[in-house]
Amino acid sequence: MKKIVFYSLILLVGALLTACGGSSAEGSESEEITIGYFPNINHVAGMVAEEQELYSETLPDGTEVNYKYFPDGSAFMTAVETGEIEGGLVGPGPAMNHFASGADINIVGAGSKGGTVIMARNDAGIESPEDLAGKSFISPRVGCTHDVQFETMMKEEYGLTSDRVGGEMKHVTGKPATYASMFETEKVDVGTVPEPWASVIEEEGTGKVLVDTPEVAYGETLPAAVFVTSQDLVDNEPEKVQNIVDAHKQATEFIQDNPEEAKSIAIKKIKDITDQELSQSVIDNAWDRIEFSYEFDQQVLQDFIDSSYDLGFLEEQQDLEGLVNKEFIN
Repeated sequence: MKKIVFYSLILLVGALLTACGGSSAEGSESEEITIGYFPNINHVAGMVAEEQELYSETLPDGTEVNYKYFPDGSAFMTAVETGEIEGGLVGPGPAMNHFASGADINIVGAGSKGGTVIMARNDAGIESPEDLAGKSFISPRVGCTHDVQFETMMKEEYGLTSDRVGGEMKHVTGKPATYASMFETEKVDVGTVPEPWASVIEEEGTGKVLVDTPEVAYGETLPAAVFVTSQDLVDNEPEKVQNIVDAHKQATEFIQDNPEEAKSIAIKKIKDITDQELSQSVIDNAWDRIEFSYEFDQQVLQDFIDSSYDLGFLEEQQDLEGLVNKEFIN
């Protein structure tokens, strides 16, 4: 009888140890999140957060933080919608376009303002925007932030529209890092260019500034990059969203307080991502066209959305209800 009791105790202890071991194993499995951004100056907060490991500081211990880099807003927004990334920085244009198409997303902060420059290819015969009739222009994507800024300006101030709506300007798309070479090979005439690629074109001498940032539509007021996450994450894991936004805020404040170090980080990360090493003079020039801030004016964003609708990028008039959520930055 004693042997039976003894073996029963052994089995019970073994079962308890196994159970405890199972719980420990589960607890030791680190949670994983992925943050996305683009290799341009408007997204330096993403680069700083990665290099300074800021998300690891604000998220629970053991969280594995990964990063994914995107060439355009459409690819980024698809990644948010499919859960491939938890969030990150993207232009307000793609965010609005996908929200209007039924994506359950939230804009929870901004990343920067400014940084869009309209560049003209040398020898294209373009001295002012009025000369763009019959010419080609390039933007990262159809309906992206830079495209909307450019087409708004052209329609409202010069009465010119793209061939997308039967107008006189031919529209093509491509990666901003390739614009300098496309100018050099005369494949396009004008680019609506995010920094630092406008400054690259200036330095390499393949093009010239046609319209600088302050004169482009919403040039100095529009959040050129916004921080987006899914509605599902906001609803079900608000603490995680707050942790993520806190790291983004820290990154933005680091840029404000340490611009030279932030510039060095940008040079390094852009080289890592695009294999293009930018000069200090390019970064300095680009930096002068951008303001880094996680705050933004909702009315400016609404005006931008109205312009997107007016240009035909949105099928229906939209407002910010359900899209903007500022509780995490306040």
